[in-house]
Amino acid sequence: MMPSSLSYQEALDAFLSFADFERWGRSAYRPDLAPMLSLLNVLGHPQRGRITVHVAGSKGKGSTAAMIASILARAGIPTGLYTSPHLDSFCERVRFNGQLISHEEFASLAQDVLEGAKEVERICPQRQLVTFDLLTALAFLAFRRWDVTVQVIEVGLGGRLDSTNVFTEKELSVITPIGLEHTAILGPTPGVIAGEKAEIIFGPGPAVLAPQYYVEATEVIAAVAAGRGVSVVDVASRYRWQRLWASAHGQRFLLEGPNGPLDLFLPLIGAHQMENAATAIASIHVLAQIGLHIPQEAIREGLANLSWPARVEVISLQPLIIVDGAHNRESARRLRQAIQDDLACENAVLVVGTLADKDIGSIAEELAPITCMVYATSFPHPRAMDSEKVAAAFARLGLSTQVTKDLHQALKGALEAIARINKTCVICLTGSLAFAAEGRRAALEKLKNGQSPRT
Repeated sequence: MMPSSLSYQEALDAFLSFADFERWGRSAYRPDLAPMLSLLNVLGHPQRGRITVHVAGSKGKGSTAAMIASILARAGIPTGLYTSPHLDSFCERVRFNGQLISHEEFASLAQDVLEGAKEVERICPQRQLVTFDLLTALAFLAFRRWDVTVQVIEVGLGGRLDSTNVFTEKELSVITPIGLEHTAILGPTPGVIAGEKAEIIFGPGPAVLAPQYYVEATEVIAAVAAGRGVSVVDVASRYRWQRLWASAHGQRFLLEGPNGPLDLFLPLIGAHQMENAATAIASIHVLAQIGLHIPQEAIREGLANLSWPARVEVISLQPLIIVDGAHNRESARRLRQAIQDDLACENAVLVVGTLADKDIGSIAEELAPITCMVYATSFPHPRAMDSEKVAAAFARLGLSTQVTKDLHQALKGALEAIARINKTCVICLTGSLAFAAEGRRAALEKLKNGQSPRT
């Protein structure tokens, strides 16, 4: 690796000087793949030359992608994983066999990407690249440099016009559950959104379809696949799973499918994670059919050793504190069910922050049955929803709320609240993955400093 003239921070600053949807929202959305395709052309098409697993969906796509990559790495197959967003560092987005890209390698590859971006601007000044284009190109360059056998690519937003949708053929497409999200961009109904997501489906490999909430989504995805001559592996009809036990540390379940039964442990809680695991294993079975050697022990170890923070993550047992990035009705429902079923808890003190484009009303409705108290707070994000609006959504349901602009004060209030409540209670930090990242850091800092015991 040649040393970079850029530091890691300089590389990040350069990337973030481009339009960035994650920070700016819809004003930075560029519904055009042409700039990204031009950049990849300048860089020598680094997305080509390896087995591609492309994962889209509304819920569980990151977890499913991480499970697939973890299993492949445990099988000894050189594997690259590209996901978004990150919690603490941009390096989390690009991994090789589970290891994050280093600051030095990120900066080195960023320099190549930025030089390519300058060339695109010179050739086609009307084509505007965005931050996510650059990050995606960097991932492809990393996978080429590392000579990975398989690249597991999570879609950023939608599918049809996403920066990752640059393959004309691939070995495997994966569609996780479709829900209502980014409706102003992707469309108003599950069927329309499913159509956007299904645009990543290309042969010659099949498409693995996770269990779906909406019949119309299933029908649209199946129609797109059929129109392109792509077979569909329907997880809901081919696999069955049964939980054996669950605790704050994870869950053990039995999965039955075409390849026989598997007794599995997953260090993630929530029944939805069994669905994600079934989808990941269905994907692994497809990859095995094209010649990859993936023993059952790699499946077991890949799941058992998975680390995927801020997804119904228990960060403390006494007091019981969990962090989750729930940001719509479906994910809030899954969070509530995990608290009730996996943690055997019917009472929660919520610390909530979210982004301005999220349906906080639906989130509040799903979490209301277990909510004792809500601390509505803010966090340093340009698209953060005003904490007064967050509080209003819960107060409208008759719930006790308190607006606390400072996240640390909100946590302090939540800790004091559960000390007063004379029943088993959980503190839950939720509302969006961006807030979950901030809340997680703040809570871990309090625990580290002895604000409350952690076990």
